[in-house]
Amino acid sequence: MDRQELTAVILAAGKGTRMRSSRPKVLHQICGRYMLEHVLYAAQEAGVNQQIVVVGHQGETIKQEIHFPVEYVNQYEQLGTGHAVMQAREKLRNFRGSLLVLCGDTPMLTADTLRHLWQVHQKGNAAATILTAVLPDATGYGRIVRQESGSVCKIVEQRDATLEEKRINEINTGTYCFDGACLLEALDQLTPENDQGEYYLTDVIEIFVRKGLKVQAFPASDPVEVKGVNNRVQLAESEAVLRERVCKKLMLQGVSIMDIACTYIDMDVKIGQDTIVYPGVLLEGQTEIGENCIIGPQTRIVDSFIGDGVEIMQSFIRQAQIGSHNTIGPYAYVRPGTQTAEAVKIGGFVEVKKSSIGKGSKVPHLSYVGDTKIGEDVNIGAGTIVCNYDGKNKYQTVVEDGAFIGSNSNLVAPVVVGKDAVTAAGSTITKNVPMEALGIARNRQTNIEDWVKRRK
Repeated sequence: MDRQELTAVILAAGKGTRMRSSRPKVLHQICGRYMLEHVLYAAQEAGVNQQIVVVGHQGETIKQEIHFPVEYVNQYEQLGTGHAVMQAREKLRNFRGSLLVLCGDTPMLTADTLRHLWQVHQKGNAAATILTAVLPDATGYGRIVRQESGSVCKIVEQRDATLEEKRINEINTGTYCFDGACLLEALDQLTPENDQGEYYLTDVIEIFVRKGLKVQAFPASDPVEVKGVNNRVQLAESEAVLRERVCKKLMLQGVSIMDIACTYIDMDVKIGQDTIVYPGVLLEGQTEIGENCIIGPQTRIVDSFIGDGVEIMQSFIRQAQIGSHNTIGPYAYVRPGTQTAEAVKIGGFVEVKKSSIGKGSKVPHLSYVGDTKIGEDVNIGAGTIVCNYDGKNKYQTVVEDGAFIGSNSNLVAPVVVGKDAVTAAGSTITKNVPMEALGIARNRQTNIEDWVKRRK
């Protein structure tokens, strides 16, 4: 048999009614990836050349959401696992390699396990190799019944098992590696002659055994890997397992994570050496964090780049580019489109949106900066508001190098504060302030003597 080529058929047509969701089950996210994507990535890393996904319930939604090099086939009626694989026959008509059959709701399955399954299959020259698991309590699962030689003679479901077979604790996980040609031939022999009126893939095993073809089993080293996700509780349990894997991998790469149980890091996040991550941190999407940073506690960063030596405390950053040696927070909100250079400070209760901030500049506290270009070594005083929106359009503000914006200033866009210029505290600036000028826009103070006494 030519088994050097490996193809996978992934079953993702079920409704997943126990999820109690309007979304397809395989599109629920775990550690920043759809459940189905975890299976696709594992198969790809295991050496799969071609992936065929069988969709049914909300299949078009799955096709739109999954951005992965796969082919799709439709199972319009859910008539069993064997029927699902039948839908891929046309795409496998001339296939002669090894074929993995995987479930789209097993996100904890690893590439190493699939690779070892394939290797065992090739070495054993079997028609089928079943991925199994040994459980302390196998109640509810199909049991693996072996011959004295160790090869598999059948898979028996719980409801059909004898008392002796129920004592078997090796179970079928629903993951298989087949000889492609043997499987295609056996599919034509499947019948729906059972209580459910469905085509069972497990019946293929009995067909192989009757023909004298070799069927073997390969127990997974960690039974947790093969667990499927059928409800929200199991979704959370899978999230915890994968999150722990992500954290441990990063820690072995030189990242300090203070408390794995209270840290949430997506699969695609990258973190540099000697960065410390405190509890209550969420790092999501395509986030990349440099070396020697301090992140958290209580910080959320989404799809952002963070340079080296950055300290972020109790803040939310989304789709932003943060330069090296910045300090952010506490309680800062850095919104999409923000870019900062080196040594920038964004302080407590500051919101920045779609703005660039130059090297060494500071927005220390209690300010809003939107649609603004801030130069180098600028100081934005406490309580400063950039008034960028007139109710219909948004306009840009420019604050040039070395400028000093006094506390409680309002910069009404579009406006330019020139190089080394100053705005007086409490001013509402509606006109450009020239270089090195002082802009004052407030009424002269008047004191009325004995006003309080007369008022009484």
